[in-house]
Amino acid sequence: MQSAPIKRTYLALENWFNYSFGSWNPLYHLGTLTIFFFWIVLVTGIYLFIFFHGSLDGAYASVERITHEQWYAAGIMRSLHRYASDAAIGCILLHMFREFALDRHHGARWYSWFTGVPLLWMVVTLGITGYWLVWDQLAQYIAIGSAHLMDALPIFFGSMTGNFLEGALSDRFFILIEFLHLLGQPMLLVFALWLHVRRLSNVNIHPPRGLAIGSLAALLALSLAKPAVSHGPADLSTVPQILNLDWFYLNIYPLLDYWSAGQVWMLAFGVTFLLLVLPWVPPRKKGAAAVVDLSHCDGCKQCFDDCPFDAISVQARTDGAPHEHEVVVDPVLCASCGICVGSCHYSNPFRKAETELKTGIDMPQLPAEEMRARTDAAIAELGGEVGIVIFGCEHGFDVTLLNSEDTRGIKLLCSGMLPPSFIDYALRKGADGVMIAGCRHADCYFRFGNRWMEQRLEGARNPILRKRVDRGRIVIQGGAETDRRVVESALARFRQQLSENGGKRREGKIADA
Repeated sequence: MQSAPIKRTYLALENWFNYSFGSWNPLYHLGTLTIFFFWIVLVTGIYLFIFFHGSLDGAYASVERITHEQWYAAGIMRSLHRYASDAAIGCILLHMFREFALDRHHGARWYSWFTGVPLLWMVVTLGITGYWLVWDQLAQYIAIGSAHLMDALPIFFGSMTGNFLEGALSDRFFILIEFLHLLGQPMLLVFALWLHVRRLSNVNIHPPRGLAIGSLAALLALSLAKPAVSHGPADLSTVPQILNLDWFYLNIYPLLDYWSAGQVWMLAFGVTFLLLVLPWVPPRKKGAAAVVDLSHCDGCKQCFDDCPFDAISVQARTDGAPHEHEVVVDPVLCASCGICVGSCHYSNPFRKAETELKTGIDMPQLPAEEMRARTDAAIAELGGEVGIVIFGCEHGFDVTLLNSEDTRGIKLLCSGMLPPSFIDYALRKGADGVMIAGCRHADCYFRFGNRWMEQRLEGARNPILRKRVDRGRIVIQGGAETDRRVVESALARFRQQLSENGGKRREGKIADA
């Protein structure tokens, strides 16, 4: 698990955003916000290209006309283009830090992290070529700096810096930069984004509508309050003295004033290498993958639909059973979340056909039979006026800390691992109420555990909770490890509600179903 100080500090900070934004907390939607900002960059970039003249003499003049003569349209578009680009890279950096702080870059998630690091390079270089096109003093500064950096690499022959001597630069420079910025780099970026999410299922690329509208409004307000403007025109015979750097994209260039280009590359490659190997530092033991039992699987494909990491595939039946399909688990992709166990309608604790509870897909480290045994034991230990069983996620608040005379906590791999029939089972077995304590709302460690559980209880996703079950005896309260007060308050309210609605209602036995 991630070091406690980093994780707990981040969770405390994130909680303030929850108070302010609720389910629209932007920290829960950093990936979709990044893509939304990319759309703004694309649309505004296409508009600006209509008025841009890509030549040594025309680039700066066309940008100035865009900025000042048509400030009400193209000028705003330029500012939106600039600030949306900054917002995108800001979201990427926050997204990476969040995944690291919450320990969501190890195990099955290594692929998304590993492919995400090159994305940062691509976005930065895309922004750099965009600044070149303005061809002002800032563009001159970063173009010469980039040439020094490229000269330090053994893959280039000749001197790139010589191209930026006075009189040596031609319009072909702008043809190359326009191609890179408008076509080559964006196409490569789209392909890299596809690689980044390839091992994820049910990928959403749209932020909540309200959050998108609010973000666009904030960017518009910033564009009107502080329009993006150029420096003076580039002049290769002089050295710019005062520059306003965009630190999101141009942070390495000032280092060239103090370090050699080789030293700057060593820093950049060193940081990149460190980021790439983080999923394996320190080495982690991977949890056991889900196991399919074809004798209890009818190939309904619900686990295939629910798997967050695309670890389950469907193929033709191989055991001669009268079913069309069977599911197969890829142990390399499996995140050991157990959500597939909650998806299987064979994960039914009421079944009495055999001594041990068997299901179509199970987790070796916490089989369905062990879940039933823990539930039975918890209910047997309940006392007091009302008895409450809490099913919690091991990545959320530790529900065993709530154990008392009338309360028993059971930790699962994920809240989505809990089959709805277990809730019915616990209530009919003798519990007065069942609380489900997963991760914070809209922030499941395994992406969809909270959501699938809620949809199963609402009857919107199979397997559903039977209609006969009294929903008033069930409550869902998510919480991180720092949210003890929140979970305890919800538990107290639930206990009071159960007490007012009849108190001790446990039957002490259960009929076969």
